[in-house]
Amino acid sequence: MKKFLLLLCVLVASSAVYAQLETPAPSPFQKMEQKVGLTDITLEYSRPSMKGRNIFGGLVPFDKVWRTGANENTKVTFDTDVEIGGKTVKAGTYAIYTKPMAQNWEIMFYTDTNNWGLPQEWDESKVAAKVTAPVYPLPTDIETFTMSFDDVTNDGVNLGMMWERTYVAAPIKVPTDKMVTANIERVMGGPSANDYYQAAVYYLQAGKDMEKAKTWINKAIDMREQPAFWFYRQKSLIYAESGDKKGAVTAAKKSLELAKEAGNSDYVALNTKSLKEWGAM
Repeated sequence: MKKFLLLLCVLVASSAVYAQLETPAPSPFQKMEQKVGLTDITLEYSRPSMKGRNIFGGLVPFDKVWRTGANENTKVTFDTDVEIGGKTVKAGTYAIYTKPMAQNWEIMFYTDTNNWGLPQEWDESKVAAKVTAPVYPLPTDIETFTMSFDDVTNDGVNLGMMWERTYVAAPIKVPTDKMVTANIERVMGGPSANDYYQAAVYYLQAGKDMEKAKTWINKAIDMREQPAFWFYRQKSLIYAESGDKKGAVTAAKKSLELAKEAGNSDYVALNTKSLKEWGAM
């Protein structure tokens, strides 16, 4: 029995040692991030090496879809919408597949990123965008498959790929001008109705200057194209806190009316309760 227990302990210890053993990955993983204008782009991929092999037209056949790297999907993530190949690609994560050819490559951005290599069944409807990129021959071998963010400007970037003596790149456009213009218009236009609303509600909740809160909530209401029951609800509470019972009742009645029109039973109940407490019902 003792010999058995000793042998069991040795086996357990040996398995623990093997479980902790770590060796270099044949195709190391790389993660890269790049700010392009106001857009954040993240790239994740694994990097196989040549190891004396003929790559394009050999290990990677021409005219067939290639996984573009090794192991799990090569993935790119955009935090804003971008434009690729004349098409709008929504913010999100995409798998990158390619079809290498002697003179050019097709580079495809695929919505399904949960594959180990190629999908079992290729679904063309999942191709969010496709680019045909010319092949540029390199003067020397690139041993390890390399992706890069090249020619970065405020308005775009080239997503480069090189291996062996081949370089290709997919141009990606970002909506920097549209975003900056919107930011300029927002800042130059001053606070929005929602800015005033949030400031007023904060002052109410923090017990700060109710006169300022009243000014801000009134500006918020005046700036809205359509009256909002939740705006008037906060106005009633601010006026009540300031001691203006008449103003509180008027605002609560307006909030109650709008809440009924919108079919919002929660705000109907809240306003009804407040009006009863203030002796208005």
